[in-house]
Amino acid sequence: MRRRKEERISMSGKFNTVFRSLRYRNYRLFFSGQSISLIGTWMQRIAMPWMVYHITDSPFMLGLVSFGGQIPTFLLAPVAGVITDKFDKYKVLVITQVVFLFQALILAILTLTGSIHIWHIVILSIALGCINAFDVPSRQSFVVEMVENKEDLGNAIALNSMMFNGARIIGPSIAGLILATAGEGICFLINAISFIFVIGSLLMMRVRPAVKKAAQGNLIADLREGMNYAAGFAPIKHLLILLSVISLMGASYQVIMPVFAKEVLKGGSSTFGFLMGGAGLGALAGALYLASRETIIRLGRLIPAAATLFGFSLVMLSFTSFFPASVILMVFVGLGMMMNTAACNTVLQTITEDDKRGRVMSFYTMAIMGTAPFGSLIIGSLAKLIGTPDSIFICGLSTIIAAFFFYKKLPELKRIVRPVYVKMGLIPEVVSGIQTATEPSVGKPDLRGSSPDRPDGPVS
Repeated sequence: MRRRKEERISMSGKFNTVFRSLRYRNYRLFFSGQSISLIGTWMQRIAMPWMVYHITDSPFMLGLVSFGGQIPTFLLAPVAGVITDKFDKYKVLVITQVVFLFQALILAILTLTGSIHIWHIVILSIALGCINAFDVPSRQSFVVEMVENKEDLGNAIALNSMMFNGARIIGPSIAGLILATAGEGICFLINAISFIFVIGSLLMMRVRPAVKKAAQGNLIADLREGMNYAAGFAPIKHLLILLSVISLMGASYQVIMPVFAKEVLKGGSSTFGFLMGGAGLGALAGALYLASRETIIRLGRLIPAAATLFGFSLVMLSFTSFFPASVILMVFVGLGMMMNTAACNTVLQTITEDDKRGRVMSFYTMAIMGTAPFGSLIIGSLAKLIGTPDSIFICGLSTIIAAFFFYKKLPELKRIVRPVYVKMGLIPEVVSGIQTATEPSVGKPDLRGSSPDRPDGPVS
């Protein structure tokens, strides 16, 4: 009896650790609203290409619509970052959610009335990409304002990943049923309705008025300042380079997975579904692990390790034609990719100065989403030239090489980041003993990495 009681207490403690960010009212509202909205978003993501192919019977148009929805994020993200830093992130986020609602509603009305044409879809996809360019950096930056204790920032970002990957499993499942019974228009309508929940959750928040510095400089000057800051602060620069390479080459494996399922595994749509479901399951497990961590200290070690796991799993996948083994490997693919992305996000958010966070997160958006259309083009061309397995092998090898170079830089990066974490009080065991010695370098991160040596550090 006593053992069972202890086990219940232990489980309760783990649950509270994993979901500790939900104790913040604003984040709890955000989490609940976004959980519903993301399910609708994934329903639209599944219904859109299905409808495009149904209308055109053209793989080229599938690629064109996908490109149209992705390229605006790459082009507009830097400008969106400047706007995010200049204006209230909360208000920017409310506006983007309202525009998302109208985009989905217009798509639903055109589809349900039978008035939809391919040019409508292309224009609406471009509009969606434009909205995403502003939404992602403002949403990512706003997490810091919802979670008061930065020690819980990693947990909040991990919960965001759990929310996203949970929706990635639920949304397509519901969309599949609705597509078979009611059609694409209902999927779009449900997505439009889902935005009401996230808008409602945002309006219910208690947000302090944003304290902004007097606007100085113009758009170009602010953009240049953000680029100089990201390029001049080595930890941010190398994190963005790693994310860019992994997203450009590694994550592009997804483009040719339908071909892998059909030609290598000799399967059909269900085979493809199981493969992507395995990746989703791995991503969900990775998010759960990150959420269970009680501190963001030592995330730096996890970044190259997770990238290596992601790359190695892709390399192994390129050599297999056995379906069960492929599904298992896809679990590790999803696990490594998600943990790397979420850990990089956490470190970036933590070490970035508040007045530049929007611009840095816009570069993060470019690295994660903006490289996607170029990666799709590269990997699609490679698959045509050398075949699908060899292309997946190159995806994995590129990721492993990028992880190796980041790992070699890690000792230098930890010396630069440690004073930042000391100033924030995230290293309580050294604050009292070392803070005096590090005080001159704490006020502003030393871009040359000349902080006092220490064999262990927060990103080690």
